[in-house]
Amino acid sequence: MALHPCRPLAALLAAALAGPGLAADAPSYEALLRQSLDRAPALLEQAADVRAAGAEARQAHAWRNPSFDALAENLGAPRSGGVSQRQDTYTLTQPLELGGKRAARIEAGERALAAAEARAHQTRVDFAALLAVTYATAEAMQARKALAADDLARADNDLRAARALVHAGKEADLRVAQAQASRAAAQAGAQAAEADATEALERLSALAGAEDTYTGIAHPLPLPAATAPASGPAPAVATAEAERDALAAQVRMEQKKRIPDLDLSAGVRRFGWTRDNALVVGLSVSLPLFDPNRGGIAAARERATAAEARLAAARLEADAARRAAQAQAAAADGRLDAAAQGERAAAEAYRLGRIGYQAGKVSLLELLATRRALSEARLATIEARLARVRALAALSRADGRLAFEE
Repeated sequence: MALHPCRPLAALLAAALAGPGLAADAPSYEALLRQSLDRAPALLEQAADVRAAGAEARQAHAWRNPSFDALAENLGAPRSGGVSQRQDTYTLTQPLELGGKRAARIEAGERALAAAEARAHQTRVDFAALLAVTYATAEAMQARKALAADDLARADNDLRAARALVHAGKEADLRVAQAQASRAAAQAGAQAAEADATEALERLSALAGAEDTYTGIAHPLPLPAATAPASGPAPAVATAEAERDALAAQVRMEQKKRIPDLDLSAGVRRFGWTRDNALVVGLSVSLPLFDPNRGGIAAARERATAAEARLAAARLEADAARRAAQAQAAAADGRLDAAAQGERAAAEAYRLGRIGYQAGKVSLLELLATRRALSEARLATIEARLARVRALAALSRADGRLAFEE
């Protein structure tokens, strides 16, 4: 079931997201994701790798080029009966790939392309999850900034109330010093929250590939319900499978290299003394006596064995990651509900504490404690929301979905 933030948190987020202008604010997460998929440096790199693998796969279909030979014989040889002994031979030679060499090369190229596409998909999924968490982190830091500003305003109110009571003779001067210390702490917290919000926006801008730094989050990230498990393998598993298949194809290609190379040639020979022509045909076969490619085959097999091990590890890690993400999502649901209830209770306690303090029935220390409790409760709500985003992003990675994509 989808959760909705409590009203105090919504008001806090609205205050954090409001600003003098929206020109430099980050777009909504859905719009930012669509933009980032086309301009983020990490995704542009993977797209280039896929295009390169596609070009190599197309190149693998090419036939081997023929060669042309021209041979002039008996140049400067003594004439026989006054007739030149020169012979000119022109030959065209075509290498022939026997035993499935070309088919193995084509298969290796196509498998490498499939592996590159699988890595690109995994990168997109990982990027979307990271973007969602970074976006939610920037939103949380901005909410903490608003919370710190609100806390500073309450500290100012408490300080003014303490001074009024001391001036009326109802409190000792010590209460003013305590209220001033509390305000100084709130001011330090506001400055730290300002720096954290700036850092989070800088990270979001860099990750999204934005030319200018965003100055705020104008659209809170929605929190959908956890989706059902996907039927296919996790992206990391699919990538490991594609890489294993690509390396297995490399083994077959290395094995085909042991087959002798065959060159078929045909040409024309011209005799200098008669100007007559004769056909020339030839056949050339390489003999793998000294290099049967044992080392290349053994190396390819070991790489394929390593890929099998990586695939097994990827399957175990993917299963563990999904179970952990499901547990975290379930825990985040309860945590967010509990935080919302705690925030409402803390807000009511602080309201009653201020009334009691102004009436002289509650001490300043008790009022400051209730104010700290309210700040901690609102902070707990912010952290619970961020934890749920992390859990849902992890679930999306495990399922191979783009996080929070509508």
